[in-house]
Amino acid sequence: MGTTVPIVVVAPDKLKGSATAAQAAAAISRGIVDRLPRAIVREIPIADGGDGTVDAALSAGWQRIDLVAEDALGVLRPTYFAMQDGVAIVELAQICGLVKLGDRRDPMGAGTEGLGTAIAHALDLGVHEIVIGLGGSASTDGGAGMLRRLGARTLGVEGRGGAVLAGISRLDLGGLSSKIADVTFTLAADVDNPLLGPRGAAAVFAPQKGATPGQVDELEQSLARWSAVVGAATGRDVSDCPGAGAAGGAGFAAMAVLNSARKSGVEVVLDLVGFDAASRDATLVVTGEGALDVQTLDGKAPAGVARRARAAGVPVVAVVGRNSLSSDQIRDAGFRQVYTLSSLEPDPEKSMAEALQLLRLIGAQIANDLWF
Repeated sequence: MGTTVPIVVVAPDKLKGSATAAQAAAAISRGIVDRLPRAIVREIPIADGGDGTVDAALSAGWQRIDLVAEDALGVLRPTYFAMQDGVAIVELAQICGLVKLGDRRDPMGAGTEGLGTAIAHALDLGVHEIVIGLGGSASTDGGAGMLRRLGARTLGVEGRGGAVLAGISRLDLGGLSSKIADVTFTLAADVDNPLLGPRGAAAVFAPQKGATPGQVDELEQSLARWSAVVGAATGRDVSDCPGAGAAGGAGFAAMAVLNSARKSGVEVVLDLVGFDAASRDATLVVTGEGALDVQTLDGKAPAGVARRARAAGVPVVAVVGRNSLSSDQIRDAGFRQVYTLSSLEPDPEKSMAEALQLLRLIGAQIANDLWF
């Protein structure tokens, strides 16, 4: 690529179970500098609205706001969100997602109260916009817990979680925080599922949270009742809107009561961390994630990075644990080349355990392939 000083933007998502986005960016960057000390490398860890979204913002210089909030099972835990220039990024996964529970799963009783607590805290700080990262949810409560922490009352319901919603008689929004009206809410989510039906929150996502077939049916009935009650309280039905089924139906509550608009998770994150400005004069963009597959093409972070880079006329390569896309799919997605950890270490367990070392080696390989 000539004799000019190369400028490389390293913008990976996490490699799940192996490296956070920030760790992956640092390791790849070190590898590039190992081989090409004169390179200017800009590390921009990213995410797609799920776990890692707030950390991506913090890496970009946003302020960390600490608080204590309930996890999905109601246990109070320290957590945090990000804030800058009157905008807060609140991540469900970081507060009350599956990643926080380990083996402690309760598909019927898990709730979103902690998310509501964090949103309320952001409102108290006087923000004018709240971005809610939806992904990695542990619950299927339709966002009822979130609304309760914002002042709503779910009449006829005792306890938390999706199962209890079957008995709800009415949703009272009279006590809802008055600050909500002055705030713009954005949902960062790539999921376009509706609340109910065969593509809904219960049918598609509850099994991933440990629900049995019988529990899925019970949660579907509960969400149907919840949908009717919310519709009666708000005067509109958003249950069929794309994304209403995101995060166990939390997307539905946010759309119906908070007037949230859903946007692509990775697109929101790329805007918030200043990707376009950082890559405008770049020689190369490097992105990545754990696995490159057909799901990547449906809006995962690397595909979003590739779209932005290609629009700016900057070549982009991907670094992944493993790749199952064909060469045509890789080209059509906008990737100039794909580097895999599995090509260096075929054993999956070793590859995950040694991910940071392998990422550094691949960084050096990228520099070698493109500049020597």
